[in-house]
Amino acid sequence: MSDKRSSPARNSPTRIEGQVIAAFGRQYEIKTRAGLILTCFIRGKKGGIACGDQVEILPTTSGQGVIENVLPRANLFYRSDAFRQKLIAANVTQLIIVVATIPTFSETLIDHYLVAAENEKIQVLIVLNKCDLSETVHVATEKLALYQQLGYPCLSMSAVNDIKPLMPYLHQQKSLLIGQSGMGKSTIINALIPEAQRATKEISLALDSGRHTTTHARLYDLDSMSTIIDSPGMQEFGVNHIDKANLARGFIEFRPYLNGSCKFSNCRHLTEPGCALLLAAKKGEISERRLTVYQKMMEEAERRKDWLVRTS
Repeated sequence: MSDKRSSPARNSPTRIEGQVIAAFGRQYEIKTRAGLILTCFIRGKKGGIACGDQVEILPTTSGQGVIENVLPRANLFYRSDAFRQKLIAANVTQLIIVVATIPTFSETLIDHYLVAAENEKIQVLIVLNKCDLSETVHVATEKLALYQQLGYPCLSMSAVNDIKPLMPYLHQQKSLLIGQSGMGKSTIINALIPEAQRATKEISLALDSGRHTTTHARLYDLDSMSTIIDSPGMQEFGVNHIDKANLARGFIEFRPYLNGSCKFSNCRHLTEPGCALLLAAKKGEISERRLTVYQKMMEEAERRKDWLVRTS
């Protein structure tokens, strides 16, 4: 899996295709189909390039090039708030949400990941890492029980002791690792690809949180048919880019109640009378906590719309 670094011919104006294997702001590492690694930049003020993108580049000086075009994507996984977007990865087939027995993980953050994945039609695997810390396993397992009931596969493992349980899930997949800081994503990468040498760190028990060590997304080849992208740890994940009409469908258990079951066709599922989702939550048919997460997303989307109207 070693990468060859070479200098393209100086007199060759021909565009060549490659894949973004690392993104550092406006600087990117591109791996060409020949296996060469070039450091590339964006011409002008063009942006919007993510790790995993297939691009056309124009080689320039030794080992460098300019990105001329981004080829059509299968999908794009990113987060957004009211002011900006942060691209994470493109052309992935599987989102691997990494949580751990310690530090404490956020179920609300998982919900945001899932909505974004469902919006892009990306399959999901939830990995519970650090299961060698037996005193906290049962608490974490109970928190993940709902997601298993919804049909999301959950894998319990300890990456530092044995990475083998994860291997079958990676075969022929273009996977993206995502999660809060301190969940063990870098440990998983180190176990899968020892030469990656991702920095790992101690968890701050006092803060019950991890410290960032991965500062940018990077793609690794696992074999000729499988890749994996490691991404920086994140403590929040906005979904402001998802249209209000699609937010509720990002919660898969809501879908049976969204086909005309509500009294009003334009029901927002907040406080409207005759709302099928509100009734289902009262009956215990869907999670009240997950409904609350959705409602906060919807309220945020409506505040954003009001702000745009006022500033237009």
